Amino acid sequence: MRGRVPALIALKYELMAESPFGYFRGAAPVMAADLAQLPSTGIMSQLCGDAHVRNLGAYAAPDGRLAFDINDFDETIVGPFEWDLKRMAASLVLAGRAAGHRDGSARKAAVACVERYAAQMRTFAHMPQLEVNRFQVHRLGLAKAVHMALAKAERATPLHTLEQLTAPVSTRPGAPRRFKESKPVLTRVTGARAAAVLASLDPYREMLEPQRRHLLSFYRPVDVAFKVVGTGSVGLRDYCIYFEGNGPADPLFLQIKEEAASAYAPYLPDAHPAPHNGQRTAEGQRAMQIQTDPFLGWTHMGGRQYLVRQLNDHKGSIEIGDLAGANLKAYAEVCGELLARGHGRSGDPQVIAGYMGSGTACAEAMADFGVAYADQTVKDWEQLRRSGKAKQKA
Repeated sequence: MRGRVPALIALKYELMAESPFGYFRGAAPVMAADLAQLPSTGIMSQLCGDAHVRNLGAYAAPDGRLAFDINDFDETIVGPFEWDLKRMAASLVLAGRAAGHRDGSARKAAVACVERYAAQMRTFAHMPQLEVNRFQVHRLGLAKAVHMALAKAERATPLHTLEQLTAPVSTRPGAPRRFKESKPVLTRVTGARAAAVLASLDPYREMLEPQRRHLLSFYRPVDVAFKVVGTGSVGLRDYCIYFEGNGPADPLFLQIKEEAASAYAPYLPDAHPAPHNGQRTAEGQRAMQIQTDPFLGWTHMGGRQYLVRQLNDHKGSIEIGDLAGANLKAYAEVCGELLARGHGRSGDPQVIAGYMGSGTACAEAMADFGVAYADQTVKDWEQLRRSGKAKQKA
């Protein structure tokens, strides 16, 4: 909690106390410390760092088409490839339990995830690296949960976001809009604080590619807000800027999100991530994603480091309820293939494939770890609930 907004710490604990999976989402630093105590392969690739079932989702690619990929990189860093797989396996067990699966079924999903990862990595080991770099995951069409996320993303247009987050300042026809408050989740920012947020766009513009800078020049800022996002990020400073381009029907929302050091950094002294944590996050995202937000970048404000990206532009994620029945295993295979693509783009597919081998022993071991770590997560969650740090809901 060091460095976070004190008034939001209780909210973070409250969100983590809702369920074992909620605790897991907010406890990446706990798992980083746990993983660091165990033997590792030493085979390095770019890690997502917070690989779990809800950190994959749909979003708009630069060409306007919808993509589905890993989409959270706050903890990204170069580290042992299996750390992402272990976190994903544990998340599949926890999410499976929450969706009504027995442990045997959830464990099978974790096995399917790692087997799909290994099979894809063996394929990558024999492909030209340029082909690996642009490989398209066709398995997306087989998972109902992915279809549901893409359907949500289709509806999440900039105008939809405009209606959700803003309101006219008066009933007068054509009245300008501004953020509508819903404290503590969304709070308008004015005065010197808003000026500082807008001033942070200057260093951000400088790092953008010229064509992106030109595109941003068509938009003028209208309003600024502070937004609470996610679970792991609660308490970090997160600002949104509402822009208008070619009239009120052309909104753009940028998120300026504080980035702390990766939770894995203390345990990876040889990783040498970028000194700016917004830059570390953006570069890790570009290393793993095949299509990346055109407005992705970084800036600084008041001695703190920030990532800049679009907010809610055709974004859609899965819900735990989407993983009931056969949907869990189908989605687990998508998770495995997308992780393999991210690691194959940023690591060495031949070395990873060679380590995992052609049998099922690695997948079985990872699944066993997933069940064991899910059990430990339940114990940690129960300890948090007993601690009194989180207000219990009636």
